[in-house]
Amino acid sequence: MQYYDSQTVIYLNGQFVKAADAKTDLYGQSLHYGLAAFEGIRAYKTHNATRIFKIAAHFERLKKSCELVGMPYPWDNKELIKKTYRLLEKNNLKDAYIRPIVYSDPNMTLIAPSKVNIMICAWEWGAYLGDKQLKVCISPFQRPNPKSTFVEAKISGHYVNSILATTDAKKRGFDEALLLDMNENIAEGSGANIFIEKDGKLYTPALGNILAGITRATVIELCKMLDVEIIEKNISVAELKNADSAFFCGTAAEIIGIHTIDEVVYRQRWGDSIGYIIQRAYKNLVLEKVNYEVII
Repeated sequence: MQYYDSQTVIYLNGQFVKAADAKTDLYGQSLHYGLAAFEGIRAYKTHNATRIFKIAAHFERLKKSCELVGMPYPWDNKELIKKTYRLLEKNNLKDAYIRPIVYSDPNMTLIAPSKVNIMICAWEWGAYLGDKQLKVCISPFQRPNPKSTFVEAKISGHYVNSILATTDAKKRGFDEALLLDMNENIAEGSGANIFIEKDGKLYTPALGNILAGITRATVIELCKMLDVEIIEKNISVAELKNADSAFFCGTAAEIIGIHTIDEVVYRQRWGDSIGYIIQRAYKNLVLEKVNYEVII
């Protein structure tokens, strides 16, 4: 996929520049050691105008990720939000995926940098995992031990783990991987949180070993609005495979149903599941067809 062309504009350290003309230093920790913080954000063309969904929450998490790993964050998020909308205008984008990233100045030590840069880019991108139910496998790769890193931070280096899991899943004929935590309970997909349905209730892994997804939080809010009982707890592989249905959620993936886990086919038809109801509610929310945000 081509993410930019000769006319594409990015935001780089306070300036709008052509992506093809942008330069960066090759001696930074972000390239050599993976120390960078980023976000994935979606903009939607609604009946009012182009709207970036939960942009304030995303930039707040970007700031928190930087703070957790000791990276400076000298920017005002309100100003970054304005610049992001301006970026979409400059690239004539209505529906878009937006990627802000904070990366280090030249620094080849193993000490957090004192100076950083920010880049924001955007491109047209459909649903990351497609629009059909997924064949998912339990990955041989686990999520990082929370005592080894800040798992709640969205840090570039963490996604080497995701690349390994996804590559392995694709080689084995699956659409996506599901990773376990250090205690062999389910954690999350390579880039999405997971929910399972059992006997009319939704369950999702509790915080602690997973990324606290913004879409995950939105699903929980929608469940409260729709009077769907939701329980956050440790979930075993046996519980996962004995569920009635399951789905992934994330900014890139949105809401996408799971058809199989390893050899197990979920019994419930997707159209009859709570996940399907949430999928429709989420789409209505991001497209502003229903003003759930009065409450959410």
